[in-house]
Order: sequence, then structure tokens, then C-alpha cells
Amino acid sequence: MNESLQTQRKEQILDAALHVLVQNGYEQARMDDVVQSSNLSKGAIYWYYKSKKEMYLDLVNFWVMRYSVILNHIVEEEASPSRQLKDLFQFFIDQYETDPQPFAALTEFWSMAQKDDEFNTKLQKVYTHFLELIEDIIQRGVQSGEFKKLDIRMTALSIMVNIESINWFTIFEAHGVSVTEYMETITDFILSGLLKKHEEILT
Repeated sequence: MNESLQTQRKEQILDAALHVLVQNGYEQARMDDVVQSSNLSKGAIYWYYKSKKEMYLDLVNFWVMRYSVILNHIVEEEASPSRQLKDLFQFFIDQYETDPQPFAALTEFWSMAQKDDEFNTKLQKVYTHFLELIEDIIQRGVQSGEFKKLDIRMTALSIMVNIESINWFTIFEAHGVSVTEYMETITDFILSGLLKKHEEILT
């Protein structure tokens, strides 16, 4: 089997695994359900993954790699730190509006991280990298004079937690508030607190 077909098959399995996870939750997800959802044989599934846990740990890797390409591009782009933060929030808005399933799956991974050391270690690495990415943006904003002098770690952590709050919409009633409206409001609040002058917020 050539590499391209292997990649395609693996993505087919992980897409099915994601669907099953969102529908049933991790504890109730079965390999047989993934087989049925993927339209592949049980042998094909087990050729790639020997267990449910192995498959779902790889699902975390899959989405981290997919998101990292764009997130790293945002950080590396030649734009002001405030524009990079707005682009960061917009990226997650766009992703949620396109497909909320990965966000719903994340709540399951949070739950597993409390019970399983391997999930905990993997998610800790993911969030540490994301936190450092945001810290880099804040640091450059402070150094350039665009942002106020503030605690870099505390600010980055606050931003990360606010971005993560998008998962709330996969669980609870939104009471007429859309993800876009919520995240745009949060973005404006954060930039209002960061920028030395409120009127400098980019449009």
C-alpha cells in the first residue's frame, strides 16, 4: 500500500473515530462502531490501531498537527501583535463554524486526562505549546510598545482560557448567542485591556 493511500485510510479511520467519540463519548465508544462508521473492515482498522486508546491518542495528534500549521503561520506572519491575536480568535471561530466536532471531542479528552496519564501528558504538551505561542505574541506586543506592560504568562493564560471557552457551546444552551458574536466580543474585551490606547484596536 502506497503512502498516499495509507494517509487517506488513516484519516478515514480518524474521521470515523471522531464521529463516534462525539456521539457516544470515550467510555462508550467501541472499535466496532468505528468500523461501521468508517466503512472499512475490522482488519483494516486493527492494522493501523491495536486498541481504542491508541487510536484516540493518535486522533489528538492528528488535530494538533492540522491546527499547528495555521497557528504557527499566524504567529510568523508580518502583522502587528494585535492583528495576530484577532487572527488567532478568528481562526477558532472559523473552525467552529465549519466543524464543531473537534471542539466537542476536546471535552471528552479533558475528561480522559483526569483518568489516564497518557492522555494527561499529551494534552499537557499541547496546551503548553499553545500557551507559549500566545506568550510570544504578547511579548512582542509589549516590546514594541503596542501593548501595556503586564504579566506575560498571566495574560497568555487568560487568553487561552477564553479561547477554550468556545467548547461551552458544544455542551450548553447558548441562549441566542452565536459563537461568532461571543468570540468577537471577547476579542474586543481582551484587546481593550492590552492596547495602550483603546482607539488603536485594528478593524
